[in-house]
Amino acid sequence: MDKVKKFLEAHNISASNLDIKKLVDSFIVEMENGLAGKESPLLMLPTYIEADGEVVANQPVVAIDAGGTNLRIAKVYFNDELKLMTENIRYDKMPAVETELSKKEFFDTLASYMTDFKEVSDKIGFCFSYAAEILPNKDGKLVEWSKEVKAPEVIGEIIGEQLLKAMGTPDKQVVLMNDTVSTLLAGKAATAGKTYDTYIGFILGTGTNAAYIEANKNITKTDGLDLNGSMIINIESGNFGGVTSSDIDIAFDDSTKNPGRYSFEKMFAGGYFGGLCSTALKTAADEGLFSDAEKIKALNELTTEVVNKFVQGIDLDNNLLNSALQTNEDKATASGIINGLIERAAKLVAVNLAAVILKTGKAKTAEKPVLMTIEGTTFYKLHNFRKMFETYLKNFLSGENKRYYEIVEVENSSLIGAAIAAIVN
Repeated sequence: MDKVKKFLEAHNISASNLDIKKLVDSFIVEMENGLAGKESPLLMLPTYIEADGEVVANQPVVAIDAGGTNLRIAKVYFNDELKLMTENIRYDKMPAVETELSKKEFFDTLASYMTDFKEVSDKIGFCFSYAAEILPNKDGKLVEWSKEVKAPEVIGEIIGEQLLKAMGTPDKQVVLMNDTVSTLLAGKAATAGKTYDTYIGFILGTGTNAAYIEANKNITKTDGLDLNGSMIINIESGNFGGVTSSDIDIAFDDSTKNPGRYSFEKMFAGGYFGGLCSTALKTAADEGLFSDAEKIKALNELTTEVVNKFVQGIDLDNNLLNSALQTNEDKATASGIINGLIERAAKLVAVNLAAVILKTGKAKTAEKPVLMTIEGTTFYKLHNFRKMFETYLKNFLSGENKRYYEIVEVENSSLIGAAIAAIVN
């Protein structure tokens, strides 16, 4: 539809407006700046976690997965055959998502979730899906919240230390890591016996981020590292600043909890994509693209699930967006705008992962590809997203950029990776 194409291009939200090579080059430069301690939107956080440790049988640990809006806790161990065993999984809401909490309230709530796990182990693997500066003792200090968590007093606090204090068990050990780090470790464990040149962990769910293995000699901002070793780096890729925000991106960003931060993530992550689509559709209504503009403009912010079901034609009788559209032409226009934003999202994620693959300098043969362990419902469920993403990625990773990759999904990867990190570190 010409009017949809013109709308997307006029507002600079069309995938065709993106120069993938220029963006990949910019992403790699920002990665290098972050590793060197220079100013960069990519924090490139050292984790002090290596990817080569060996698991130990029958050593139970407590694994915590705090990501997005949900939190899980479980007892995890490897049995005599080194098969992973997960027991007593507890599910809770992430503290401070629904209501703002003080520092004490936040850690007291978290500690209350741990009551039944105090006697399981002195080791806790904590998958903490927010920007944290990991310390040499493998605990971490919160840098900033994302995904709309509302506990500002916690910023700057040592997460594991404060949790153990609230639990009354200060002598336990916490290994803190990002969900991309635990996902990378889980993928490596799940594919043991296969040969890969390197490993990447990537999340595209409520938020987005990536982690990869970097040679210590390239992490020049951190003193005292074994220059012959390597560690996993948490990129905090959702804050990449190389993509020019459109007027629609800016208008949506201004409505979020942390305007001006994680603008890249807000272009495609599941916690934001529905809101971005809402802003785009209301802008289109203002410009006369729909027969009844007021019904579109009166809608509350749509969720990613609602817009995704709409473009897939699922349960339309109960779909808020479908109810606000008067004609088939209106519905086609709305679908065109949403699908255009999905295509842009796919291209942006291809930029992210192409840059990380090239930065590793590896995976140049089909016999030794990079394994990308990818988690998140947005990646796997968003309409046509994965197909478009792989098309963009494969087209870019050709010619002089030829690289080989495999994608795997690992069930409960955040819990598994957290447990592995606690056992081997």
